[in-house]
Amino acid sequence: MSNSSGTDAPPPGESRSTGSATRVLVVDDEPQIVRALRINLSVRGYEVFTAGNGAAALRVAAEKQPHVVILDLGLPDLDGIEVLAGLRGWTSAPVIVLSARTDSADKVEALDAGADDYVTKPFGMDELLARLRAAVRRGAGAADEAEPVVVTDSFTVDLAAKQVTKNGAPVHLTPTEWGMLEMLVRHRGKLVGRKELLREVWGPAYATETHYLRVYLAQLRRKLEDDPAHPRHLLTEPGMGYRFQE
Repeated sequence: MSNSSGTDAPPPGESRSTGSATRVLVVDDEPQIVRALRINLSVRGYEVFTAGNGAAALRVAAEKQPHVVILDLGLPDLDGIEVLAGLRGWTSAPVIVLSARTDSADKVEALDAGADDYVTKPFGMDELLARLRAAVRRGAGAADEAEPVVVTDSFTVDLAAKQVTKNGAPVHLTPTEWGMLEMLVRHRGKLVGRKELLREVWGPAYATETHYLRVYLAQLRRKLEDDPAHPRHLLTEPGMGYRFQE
């Protein structure tokens, strides 16, 4: 789509580096919402795919590999949380949840299940588009920064395959252990604050539960470090947070 603004900046839905359109999957069973989103996104340069139920959403996502998913929780066949879990099994593309559910417990459940943002219905189109642009930036940043495989003297982390090996053998991690390790590895060499880590892995409701971090980091050290009592890679910065060092 041409850019009528006359500037060198690409339209919101176009990648600056490749010029290719950002693919957005809209999952909702309300035709008027799907139509409004398709129109508003298409005119801004996004490539839009739609699905009216959970099964179709998972199928289209696998076929089209969207960069961002806009997901309604109230689907006719599967609960949106189930769809979210299915997506998170293989893709890290940002997911923006749309829902008429306003209870904080529903928001926490969605964010804990892997949603990146939560927008309640009815919503303003300008706000949703702003959140979409932010999600695209986050997704692009993660893709640029992530190396598929990170190797240390003690173990190897394959971010793409979500696998860890030590001495050539696979290491079984629980989903929570993996979430914590992945967060640290993706920010390797940098301090990750305790609240940030808790929000990302456990959800906003757990931002003060710092004892979770001590328990799970100890488990990770036992599984991965050569000398868990004197860790070389999974480091604690007292009073501040944690750091992954290669």
